[in-house]
Amino acid sequence: MSETLDADVNAFIDKAVKENPVVLFMKGVPDQPACGFSATVVQILDQVGVDFAAVNILQSDALRQGIKAYSDWPTIPQLYVKGEFVGGCDIIREMYQSGELKGLFAEQGLLPA
Repeated sequence: MSETLDADVNAFIDKAVKENPVVLFMKGVPDQPACGFSATVVQILDQVGVDFAAVNILQSDALRQGIKAYSDWPTIPQLYVKGEFVGGCDIIREMYQSGELKGLFAEQGLLPA
């Protein structure tokens, strides 16, 4: 893999994370998740009622590898809120069940009034 491609992928990821208050890097798209973990996180975000952008990491192998390097996290999906990596499926599920996830979104002003 060329360093230019790495830089391009990293710039794409960085832009997505910084420009979207909530962004989910997932397998597939929200209407058609390509794995159960991605589907679970989409359902949770829908339940909480937060708007989010989604990036399908299956569109390129460079993106799939790049997001793992970017976050230093080995699995997909990955959720970012206001530029910060929050976690993958298990962490998001635990935060949802404890009420912490909704609290995080409310604290960041990301839930509809």
